[in-house]
Amino acid sequence: KYMSVTTTIIAVRYDGRVVIRSDSRASKCSFLFLCSCLSRFIFCCMAGSLADAQEVKNAVIHQLSFHRSASCKSRNPLLVKSAAAIMRSICYTHRDELSAGFIVAGWDRINDPQVGNSRNLLLVSGSTFIYGYADAKFMPGMTREECLTFRINALTLAMDRGNVSGCIVHLAIVTEKGAERQLIPGNKLPV
Repeated sequence: KYMSVTTTIIAVRYDGRVVIRSDSRASKCSFLFLCSCLSRFIFCCMAGSLADAQEVKNAVIHQLSFHRSASCKSRNPLLVKSAAAIMRSICYTHRDELSAGFIVAGWDRINDPQVGNSRNLLLVSGSTFIYGYADAKFMPGMTREECLTFRINALTLAMDRGNVSGCIVHLAIVTEKGAERQLIPGNKLPV
């Protein structure tokens, strides 16, 4: 079933970090939902139906608890690709009922920063204008400043062009030390 996504979500890997971001019309209270923690080092961003997204997120967290228990016993870390595989499996199984899109990103000590099963960039957008920008401007191995510029410009473009995109940017920067969360109001974004 075709899903009309109204939120733009993007994850970018750079310099030992992964940044996951979303735009929204909602206030600070929805930040934990839009950019949710699946574990201390693994996050997901969601777009589409909030009810669908919440149910999928809860199911993933539940399944990850089993993986976490097994990981503790075997001393193997919880992997980003495992969380992404669980998310993908649940979404595929319920593809005919869901109206939600997800990005899973984070850091693990085996594979360092990751974006889902990709190593660099993943994008789900309610605004098709952003795809051309991402194709033209994304470069593997970006510096922190290049990554900041890329992701701010990408979300700002989506928000400007998408008639139902948000006006607030939520982000989480995930490293081996944990996550730093930020909220950027629309009046702090480039014109």
